[in-house]
Amino acid sequence: MNLVIRDGLGRNFLAGRWVEGEAGARIAVEDPATGEIVAEMARAGERQLAAALEAARGSVARGDLSAMRPGARADLMRRIAGCIRAIADEGAPILCRESGKRLSDARGEFEEAAAYFDYYGGLADKIEGKQIPLGPDYIDYTLFEPVGISAQIVPWNFPVSLAARSLAPALAAGNAVIVKSPELDPLALALLGRAFQEAGLPEAAVSILNGIGSELGARLVASSEIDQIVFTGSVPTGQAILRAAAENVTPSLMELGGKSAAVAFEDADLDRLVESVRGGIFFNAGQVCSAMSRLLVHRSLYDRAVEAVAALADGLEAGHGFDEAAHTPVISAGQLDGIEAMVLAAPGQGARIAAGGARLDRAGHFMAPTILADVDPGSDIAQQELFGPVLCVTPFETEAEAVAIANGTEFGLVAGVFTRDLARAHRLAGRLRAGQVFVNEWFAGGIATPFGGIGKSGFGREKGVEALYNYVRTKNVAISLKE
Repeated sequence: MNLVIRDGLGRNFLAGRWVEGEAGARIAVEDPATGEIVAEMARAGERQLAAALEAARGSVARGDLSAMRPGARADLMRRIAGCIRAIADEGAPILCRESGKRLSDARGEFEEAAAYFDYYGGLADKIEGKQIPLGPDYIDYTLFEPVGISAQIVPWNFPVSLAARSLAPALAAGNAVIVKSPELDPLALALLGRAFQEAGLPEAAVSILNGIGSELGARLVASSEIDQIVFTGSVPTGQAILRAAAENVTPSLMELGGKSAAVAFEDADLDRLVESVRGGIFFNAGQVCSAMSRLLVHRSLYDRAVEAVAALADGLEAGHGFDEAAHTPVISAGQLDGIEAMVLAAPGQGARIAAGGARLDRAGHFMAPTILADVDPGSDIAQQELFGPVLCVTPFETEAEAVAIANGTEFGLVAGVFTRDLARAHRLAGRLRAGQVFVNEWFAGGIATPFGGIGKSGFGREKGVEALYNYVRTKNVAISLKE
């Protein structure tokens, strides 16, 4: 059954207009749960990108957003939030079908997207400079100015909410934005264009273009017209973008991969740990940058923990997102092939398959929920990001050993500590190499908590008040009062 796309959706949102792609080119959109092609999306090319850049530059020059009184910009952000909530009933089934996630999770993306606009709407009139004392003969102060054109490349795992995560602070700060949507699931994200129209966002302030990353995305980040790059995705793609950014010295915000570890001590609450595993690695079929992809367990708790998480994995029933299945597909056949290949190679490096271990024999792109026990910390599967429903479990004896294993990858996105000992939790939080540390609950936090990594997990911070300052430049004004 094909998706019905109304009101111009399935086309690019270009500065307030719905437009076709280059020479009528289209991109097929697949349902990951069935493997069927269910829709097509217009494929933007060089002409659409040039038009979006021209519109954005005009918006910046006119001050479409930056010249607004901050309170008016705050009101606009809140109107956008309301309009996003109004399209959730239409958008959630589209996102469910094109991404494979559960219908409730798809709806949750629209709710989260709206919450981002509410949150940064509350900050739009609070971007305040400061006065610096230089003595009686001077007045010195700082101003925050928008960066200009923010080029944002959005990943396919949470296209609606992650687009809003960067769009909202960028617009709150008065910038123009060009979004490059993911070619695997671009349809629901395009719906945000309608929310912008209905809220009264200045037309040239946002464009949402869909195209192949190596073509349209590469042209966008290489453009000398843009003033900032925001990217969420894989390390290799991020490295390619940074090489292009270096040519024009374009400031960049990078949220890249992860191989995040939870450390469970002997006094950990096993039930709470298992519940965190459920959400930490099996939510959205493990396709989460900050997923709990490794679990380090104290030797005294290890056997019980492996048995418990294996039982959890075996009990997850696979199915279509429309049926609210506990376990949903990965996004594509290529993604499934890569995950399965790494899992099948793991026993050759010492791992033991405690649950799952291969793709499911059914239509669609389903990897069995998989638990690998006795994983060598130096093995490929413990070092490389899989982006799938696979948990690597490793025992440890001492706190120092646990920290060494947890910090022993090139990544540093998030980490977790499970213990009843608050002093130990606080101590570990300081020693773990990560941008965010969860204690006794994976994914604790929310929109207000800064998020980002170190090492090959990237740099800069999204979410929270801190993210707003990615989208402004600091200008200092020094005035001499001497006669």
